[in-house]
Amino acid sequence: MPLHLLKLCVGCESIGDLETWIAARREAAEREGAAFEQVHTTRMVPKRADEIAGTGSLYWVIKGLVACRQPILAIRSFTDPEGIGRCRLVLDPGVIPVEPRPCRPFQGWRYLAAADAPRDLGRQTGADLAAMPEAMRRELVALGLL
Repeated sequence: MPLHLLKLCVGCESIGDLETWIAARREAAEREGAAFEQVHTTRMVPKRADEIAGTGSLYWVIKGLVACRQPILAIRSFTDPEGIGRCRLVLDPGVIPVEPRPCRPFQGWRYLAAADAPRDLGRQTGADLAAMPEAMRRELVALGLL
């Protein structure tokens, strides 16, 4: 079973904000003639990286809800110019909405077992939550209806 990471998406108000940020990074890379690679830099390298890279995803918490995920393609450790060890999570640039789930704030990232991960909205049975506007999903979660 894959292992995932859970992280706060600081500064994003919605999944759309995250997608806009990714698109802007892609456009900037294209303008500079550089190859685009979606990465997220963290301070610590996951000790269980072998269980995550290539099979796991980074689940993003946006405004208090686990809202979406991006598959993790690779995990690369490096040392920055100040000599501090860091980690690059190489992500698939596609953002996949998941069943919204409340999540309290925390620092850094957390491991998320596959059994505890929310399902993708596209795989939802019954009502098609993927077609519902994100703001409406958030409100329904806040009311305890989702």
